Amino acid sequence: MKRTFSRRGLLIGSSALTLGSALSTRVVSAAPPASAVTPELIAAAKKEGKVVWYTSIDLKVSEQIAKTFETKYPGVKVQVERTGAERLLQRIGQEYQSNIHAVDVVNSSDASHLVYWKDQGLLAPYVPEDVAKYYPAEHKDADGMYASFRVFLCIIAYNSSLVKKEDAPKSFADLLKPEWKGKIVKAHPGYSGTILTSTFQTARDLGWGYFEKLAQQDVLQVQSASVPPKKLALGERAVQADGVEYLILAEKEAGQPVEPVYATEGTPLIIGPNGLFKAAPNPNAARLFQSYCFTAECQQVNIDVGGLRSAHPMAKDKPGRVPLKDIKLMKDDAAGVLKDAEAIKAHYVKLFHV
Repeated sequence: MKRTFSRRGLLIGSSALTLGSALSTRVVSAAPPASAVTPELIAAAKKEGKVVWYTSIDLKVSEQIAKTFETKYPGVKVQVERTGAERLLQRIGQEYQSNIHAVDVVNSSDASHLVYWKDQGLLAPYVPEDVAKYYPAEHKDADGMYASFRVFLCIIAYNSSLVKKEDAPKSFADLLKPEWKGKIVKAHPGYSGTILTSTFQTARDLGWGYFEKLAQQDVLQVQSASVPPKKLALGERAVQADGVEYLILAEKEAGQPVEPVYATEGTPLIIGPNGLFKAAPNPNAARLFQSYCFTAECQQVNIDVGGLRSAHPMAKDKPGRVPLKDIKLMKDDAAGVLKDAEAIKAHYVKLFHV
């Protein structure tokens, strides 16, 4: 019988999972020793000649990462296959059902996808040296199947032309005040993996009562997590209840009147892991690329080009940005999202009628 790679399939596949830290599920065998980049690995990768990277990261960022990798390791090309996280899940599922093994390395903005692929036995254990040396335990899988390639936040923000700093919301609770009725925009967990994760964390930490009250605020509902920052910059709404931080920061740095808010209750943390497929057609190039992705050099590209955050302590935030270490964060739990996804979306639709 063929497996189905859908959100429903994820839920079926999650039955054996246990909840734990941000990226961990049940421990299968424990992580292998760290792997260094050796002349032998580089030579083997060059013999294969390419690595195929399926990713949901922005095309501008993924292409820059490919370029810097190819400059560092001439003779190994990166074939970037960029699409949305949910489409990426479907594509890999369809390919594997047809016994097509095209993908070497995968990155998804929905960490629960990596949990699922691991649970299905599709990922290969591999621990880059930088991951073993620098990455906190909550940013790497206990079995070495994946780690946090990119980190970003889902934040509250406001239009500073419409809202004075002293009047701006500072918490999720502030969004429930009467003065924000009809002035809020937010994205939908049924369309956005980022917002699904954010909704899971917020409901877990604050309770569904928060969303019940927010639903009474005549919220402008949009689909993608990238839309609220744009609506804010255009002045179509005064405040966003959620949306990707990196676009707010990009809009601000481009001169738009937007300001981020890091809620006093905590800010949802979104993790996009990288993993290797066991049936990778270019296994050596895959290992070399996976190792590169977790270096401070590559992580700096994520920050400088993509406006993202990093779990690598040697990667530096852009000047003027609040350091990640100074922001109170909600805890990611990919296994929890995997387990509760359909219930979250159904309850959200019931509350917001969208």
